[in-house]
Amino acid sequence: MSDKQQFDLLIIGSGEAGKNLAWAMAKVGRRTAVVERKLIGGSCPNIACLPSKNIIYSAKVAELARRGAEFGVMLPSVTINMAGVRARKRKMVDGEVRLHLELYKASGAELIMGEAHFIAQKTVEVRSTDGTTRVLSGDQVFLNVGTHAAIPDVPGLKAAKPMTHVEALELDRLPEHLVVLGGGFVGLELAQAIRRFGSRVTILERGRQLVAREDPDVAEEILRVFQEDGIDVLFNTDLLGVEGLSGQGITLRLRDLRGERTLKGSDLLVAVGRTPNTDGMGLEKTGVEVDERGYIRVNERLQTSAPGIWAMGECAGSPHFTHVATDDFRIVRDNLNGGNRSTRSRLVPFCIFTDPELARVGLSESEAQKQSVPYRVAKIPMAKVRRTVTISETRGFLKALISTENDEILGFTGVGAEAGEVMSAVQTVMLSKQPYTVLRDAILAHPTMTEGLTVLFTALPARSTARAIALEQREHKGEAAA
Repeated sequence: MSDKQQFDLLIIGSGEAGKNLAWAMAKVGRRTAVVERKLIGGSCPNIACLPSKNIIYSAKVAELARRGAEFGVMLPSVTINMAGVRARKRKMVDGEVRLHLELYKASGAELIMGEAHFIAQKTVEVRSTDGTTRVLSGDQVFLNVGTHAAIPDVPGLKAAKPMTHVEALELDRLPEHLVVLGGGFVGLELAQAIRRFGSRVTILERGRQLVAREDPDVAEEILRVFQEDGIDVLFNTDLLGVEGLSGQGITLRLRDLRGERTLKGSDLLVAVGRTPNTDGMGLEKTGVEVDERGYIRVNERLQTSAPGIWAMGECAGSPHFTHVATDDFRIVRDNLNGGNRSTRSRLVPFCIFTDPELARVGLSESEAQKQSVPYRVAKIPMAKVRRTVTISETRGFLKALISTENDEILGFTGVGAEAGEVMSAVQTVMLSKQPYTVLRDAILAHPTMTEGLTVLFTALPARSTARAIALEQREHKGEAAA
């Protein structure tokens, strides 16, 4: 066995939280090593967030080109070169990897490429791709191993070799008919992009709506957009079996409310959830506990059940967003330096980069109702935001929930062009605990998307009116119950 090398910090996984912790601690003189199995910088710059948005924007350009006459730009034809789409994406990824390597060099953190397996509580054996092994130990150990796409246990599904988002982002050809299993974030983004490149696309959703956790009006708007794009969506549909090979032709056996039937396609994309990369790591030798799904159990300071071992990012059950992993890093870094930060009461936003975007922060109406939180609603169509008229992007709406007890913003949802950017302005007010009137009465530049917030919050019912409506609703429910 190789001689053991000792580090102050040993980080397994170079995702968002792991790499930032490595750079920060190495810069202040802590001897730090990062073990990365394959993707320098983690999934975000290589196979997930940035590459997918790169591909999505290429699809947006294709869509705008087809709409050229609407803008007075006449194009004889639009031809899609998927190899060129992929080349643009790869160029960006290569640049990201080079940047990461420069940051490792500048920080002094050691990046070790290989597979880590625990042989003792804070000690791993790392086998590199060239077959050599090293034994590394850390005074403090941090797990940042991420997740991978889940493949359901459906007869014939694995044998059909379906694509996950990883393979879909590497396509150099255009699928004739792409079938997407799952109506969540990843499935929706890629389904729309591939459709805009020219493929026929069908989405299979087990539930009764897309984006299952969102309000019905949100799901209905997204569905309307997808139908306008020519995407077929099948609800209440279970996949019973698959025959064939994705890329060459597949036959799917389905069951919906009408019974069983078959659907043929050329390619299959599975986007039904994630599985943590904790299996086979040897965690049983560390005292680190995992839950029934394999996620590492952590407290609000991201400490595991084993002393001196932390977990960050998706493998720790944190919401599956890069910006949350960044906050995980900040929590751990600050606490290592004597701080007292936690994951408690985090205000976590998200944005789905469909076109138009879906962005939300805080409570949805469904959540507020489930938690019996009294609220007022302000809602306007995106067409009332004058910027959307200038760019011919009027689909969608803005919606905000305001407390009936005070004027604080409880939640915001936007379905529309640049909804993620508009959301950030609302989130800033929510974080500062300021009333919605700060945005209603602000002088916001015209014509911008964010200016629409003044229109949105002007549409809010007065607090007294909202209370009267709520009282009437409660009385009506009481009468109905009687």
